[in-house]
Amino acid sequence: MSKTSPEQNKALVLKAFDTLFNQRDYAAAERFWSDSYIQHSAHIEPGRDGLINLIRAIPDTLRYEHGLILAEGDYVIVHGRFSGHGRPAAWVAADVVRIENGKLAEHWDVLQDEATQTESKSGLPMFGNRFPA
Repeated sequence: MSKTSPEQNKALVLKAFDTLFNQRDYAAAERFWSDSYIQHSAHIEPGRDGLINLIRAIPDTLRYEHGLILAEGDYVIVHGRFSGHGRPAAWVAADVVRIENGKLAEHWDVLQDEATQTESKSGLPMFGNRFPA
């Protein structure tokens, strides 16, 4: 049974993501992720250390922006954009996080390179209301 509300869980995930990805405050970020953090992403080594070590290796220009965020029970899904990571296109991600005892305990993601206006068959941006520059 959840001890926190969906609103509290959404706020926790956004604060954790900002602390790690934007502020790059690794010591503070460790407090948001469980010691027994389970990582399902194909792009990230296991555990909390795998995630933090990946972010340490990415250029300091990394930036995370969140968009739509939904929560039900102990699960939060956030649609966001990772840019400045040193690759040609930003990543648009759907991150699914399970919260346990007030910490991020488990994570799944779906990542896709962000399409430019020329590449978009629908003519619509993948994130937000405008295409990347």
